[in-house]
Amino acid sequence: MITSVELRHLRYFVAVAEELHFGRAAVRLHIAQPPLSQQIRHLEEELGVTLLSRTNRRVELTNAGRVFLVEARRTIDQAAHAMRMAQRAHRGQAGRLVIGFVVSTVVLPDVLRVFRARQPGVDLGLHQLTSARQVVALREGRLDVGFVRLPLVAPDLQTEVAYQEPIVIVTAKEHPVARRRRVSLAMLGGEPFILWPRSEGAGFHDQVIGLCRAAGFSPHVVQEATEMQTIINLVAAGIGVSLVPRSVAHPRRSDVAIHPLRGATAQARLAIVWRRGDDSPVLAAFLDAVRVQRARWLRAR
Repeated sequence: MITSVELRHLRYFVAVAEELHFGRAAVRLHIAQPPLSQQIRHLEEELGVTLLSRTNRRVELTNAGRVFLVEARRTIDQAAHAMRMAQRAHRGQAGRLVIGFVVSTVVLPDVLRVFRARQPGVDLGLHQLTSARQVVALREGRLDVGFVRLPLVAPDLQTEVAYQEPIVIVTAKEHPVARRRRVSLAMLGGEPFILWPRSEGAGFHDQVIGLCRAAGFSPHVVQEATEMQTIINLVAAGIGVSLVPRSVAHPRRSDVAIHPLRGATAQARLAIVWRRGDDSPVLAAFLDAVRVQRARWLRAR
């Protein structure tokens, strides 16, 4: 069993094998010739084979030496690659990052463009999950970071607002209030509502309920849907009305009407969330990309 062959022995051997001269190899390695010869003899003893045929006039590779030269070069190259990858990982430039996101994360493409431009060597995994399921996946280690709707109660997780936008009222185009110039939430007190289920994201659900109660009523929920576009489609079909983040309600749809919330400053907040205490350099680089893009959004307002 070989126990004491080190990377330096391989470098010494490669130098001698390429120079076929101990003196020139010693100069190349910046060491004296006697120690170099001693290290090569030690390597051969450890391997139990002769790698170099030596005479007074020349040094030649044996058959075993030629085979060993190929593998030694490969090992040295792999070690150098391993060191480079470790250094890149330390800088957040290599590794893997698994990202969760709610379906209404319209800002994700911009963030990914910033991150990919900065850290092209990081492998990304993307999973569309509700806020509640992201929390579970983060705790189980299946996600590294997520995009969730606030508010979120999870003391073991760290959150930071990434983006916020107004909450708007959506009704079918044929709804009686759709033709009004001004629509208040109080006008919809007797209407059937379509909401995001609390089990899949208590934060946004409770925020909508709170807005309705502040307007003087508790909403009559006739249908729940776990995707924002499904909510919009059900509204368009006349099943009920809803409150959604503005980015979800596409202004070019001809079958729904979008109304700003009058007399309210309700904002839908999208946050990044990660495990508290996670010191991964790749995660830190991703959080920085989110903050860079958030600053751009704020400047563009």
